Amino acid sequence: MGNRAKTLKELAERLDVSITTVSRALAGHEQIALKTRERVAAAARELGYIPNRAARQLVSGRSNFVGFLMPIRGPNFIDSYLGEFVTGLGEGLVSHGMDLFLATVQQGQNELDVLRHVVESGRADGVVIPRVAEDDPRLTYLAMHDFPAIAHGRLLNPSVAYNWLDSDGEAAFSEIFDLLYDQGHRHIGLVTISDRMTFRHYREAGLQNAIARRGDRSVRLSVEGFPRFDRGASVAAVNRMLALPDRPTAMIGLFDEIAMTILEEAARAGISVPRDLSVVGFDNIIAGAYAPPGLTTFDANIRSSAREIANMLVDVIEGRAATPISRLVRPQLVLRASHGPAPKGL
Repeated sequence: MGNRAKTLKELAERLDVSITTVSRALAGHEQIALKTRERVAAAARELGYIPNRAARQLVSGRSNFVGFLMPIRGPNFIDSYLGEFVTGLGEGLVSHGMDLFLATVQQGQNELDVLRHVVESGRADGVVIPRVAEDDPRLTYLAMHDFPAIAHGRLLNPSVAYNWLDSDGEAAFSEIFDLLYDQGHRHIGLVTISDRMTFRHYREAGLQNAIARRGDRSVRLSVEGFPRFDRGASVAAVNRMLALPDRPTAMIGLFDEIAMTILEEAARAGISVPRDLSVVGFDNIIAGAYAPPGLTTFDANIRSSAREIANMLVDVIEGRAATPISRLVRPQLVLRASHGPAPKGL
């Protein structure tokens, strides 16, 4: 078996079985014995056989592609969250013999229009929707068309049935407050976004509920917000809080990129972390481990969550899942060096 097999017929001849057997074995049909499926798969790898997708689509009615909408925001093509997410999603789909394609959404372009094109062109068997808004027309559209989809996030008040996986930001931000409170912090700062995203809602709710649960009147919460993709506004929001005459002794970034901006601006202002100011983030992006002094954060398991979303979507596409399906993932606290006891006298 030294020569490459370019067609299904050639592969079948090398194995001395029928073309139908090879086709069904490669498709994973259970009617074909497991040993035969394994033998065919091994021979296909050895001979470098690549299935003809066009022919397979004509037979199955499927493209074996999953769509993912990629918004283009300013000079940075993707942010840290999307980089991790797309990597995990691609890994998960490949294990099922499926591929990921990215449909870019240019600035000023309507994301729903791009989604319609992906769905109605037949280019995808399913789609993954990241970063759900409190009221998200993408999910309404997909539900109306009964199109296979998984959302990474939740609607606040769903009026449609949909499938989702989300990280429990509410529980994590409650845990963040408890961590800081137990170290003596009574003035907490939150730097957040102004966009009506559900991940923002749940994280802020977790923090506020944890404060209320303590019932300590000495606790204060200062909040600064900015539009999500406006880098200049994020720096300004951080500096407004750092410049307060009675600035917080601990500041929380709604996600790691905000927390890292806090670290950068605090260093620029001569504020020592964690001696003068504790800083905590959320997501556990790779850069956070290397940002001095090392960012305390929560691991949202972005990459593994994306792999799980791929598995869930394949189940939906294959009709193996009773919809709607949902999974809530508990983030894990990652203790590094950016938090510590509240400064004395503040």
